[in-house]
Amino acid sequence: MRQTRAVPVILACAVAACAPQVNPGTRPAPDEGASAGSAQAAGQPCAPLETRAPNGAGQQPAFAGQTRTCGIRSSVAYDVQVVARGLDKPWSVEPLADGRFLVSEKGGNLRIVTANGQIGAPIAGVPPVDARGQGGLLDVALSPRFATDRTIYWSFTEPREGGNGTSVARGVLSADETRLEQVRVILHTRPTYTNNMHFGSRLAFGPDGMLYVTMGERSDNVTRPQAQQLDSHLGKTLRIAPDGTAPRDNPFAGQAGALPEIWSLGHRNIQASAFDPQGTFWTIEHGTRGGDELNHVQKGKNYGWPVQAYGIEYRGVPISSALGPAQTQRPGMEQPVYYWDPVIAPSGAQFYTGSLFPAWRGSLFVGGLASTRLVRLVIQNNRVTAEEHLLADRGKRIRDVRQGPDGALYVVTDEDSAELWRIAPR
Repeated sequence: MRQTRAVPVILACAVAACAPQVNPGTRPAPDEGASAGSAQAAGQPCAPLETRAPNGAGQQPAFAGQTRTCGIRSSVAYDVQVVARGLDKPWSVEPLADGRFLVSEKGGNLRIVTANGQIGAPIAGVPPVDARGQGGLLDVALSPRFATDRTIYWSFTEPREGGNGTSVARGVLSADETRLEQVRVILHTRPTYTNNMHFGSRLAFGPDGMLYVTMGERSDNVTRPQAQQLDSHLGKTLRIAPDGTAPRDNPFAGQAGALPEIWSLGHRNIQASAFDPQGTFWTIEHGTRGGDELNHVQKGKNYGWPVQAYGIEYRGVPISSALGPAQTQRPGMEQPVYYWDPVIAPSGAQFYTGSLFPAWRGSLFVGGLASTRLVRLVIQNNRVTAEEHLLADRGKRIRDVRQGPDGALYVVTDEDSAELWRIAPR
């Protein structure tokens, strides 16, 4: 049994003071009151936050504002409280109604953390996970009726004969909160494969009561083309009922040779997803060297990977696969609403709807791993009109971000002895 109580530490940070500096000679990033989106729409110059050269040299966005939109500084001051220390590679944080947190750790433990930082013992009943590489115990989501049914859903890398794969399970939290009961794996994605990369794995319940599951394409050249194949779950978003069955109104249900759980296709590795206040489904997926994508995901649409993509391969050559060389635009395929080159390495996402930060209401927050920051996007009419970078001065990989019932934002860092932070007004 491991229990750690962290003494809360307050770290003050004014947003304007922590915003990245633009290069000398460029126009400063406007304050939110200056309406960066209006300035961009009118063709007025503004400074993007990213000033490094893109990896995809010569690649052009499909429309204005698709990348490197206006940098912005909101007139908000906030404090960062370290709620808990000593978490072991957390992958997700789920705030509970009573002020506590359900946290998954990549190695296979699911724990409850109290509001004052006490880390509970592992909850029994989690099936074995393959925690090598990017695998392990991944996302966790509460049933929409958790207050009455106490049901928890989680995604994990399932060890299987011949390899592993992303699976989704559900279980009921016992009355004493020490174990999961009635545990059942409700989705075994196909095919099984043998590496330890690109498991995707975010879970989000939609306003329709269905569970949306994000997938990766397992990275290797032999699996990449499966992102375009309807007989494979790889490189897809999936939509299932709470019992794991495929709804009959899914776009490919009943189609010969197609897996009925598929909702959209053509994705690389989605580790961030969220529904906005209007009920629209958004995902943010990892690109290669360049090409992290924000997508407005719609029923049955194709988002291009690996034949449509921005950026280049890690080894510095153009992106390609057995399906041929990638292009940045292809007929019949959806463009990302926004992309980053160089990448932010996105993980975790939250649309802010709380009352603590009125200036941030409606913004999309995205965790950054390699970029070690929290990214805030202003979205208007399904277009990104401004981008703000927060917490970059702390130099921590951010794995997940969620809004609590108190209106604060909660973040877990990605490290062997990780932290849970609370972001609230100063």
